Amino acid sequence: MMKAQLGFLAISFKSAPQLPILSGWRRVLARVSRWRELARQRRALAGLSDAALKDIGLSRADIYEEVEKPFWVDHLRR
Repeated sequence: MMKAQLGFLAISFKSAPQLPILSGWRRVLARVSRWRELARQRRALAGLSDAALKDIGLSRADIYEEVEKPFWVDHLRR
């Protein structure tokens, strides 16, 4: 019968606890960045002329409906 040597695993406790915190902050920053982008897109959409809206097949009522949504409403959930 062979004897097996027990192995030891070295873990750095300095970096391990920070990983979930950092990834959490990255998700928060990504979400806030997405909200800002949505708000920017909605402002740009509201600034389009009636001729441009007609070209893309939208009415002023469609634009008003989209612009009135809160910035956190994201139907694509990126």
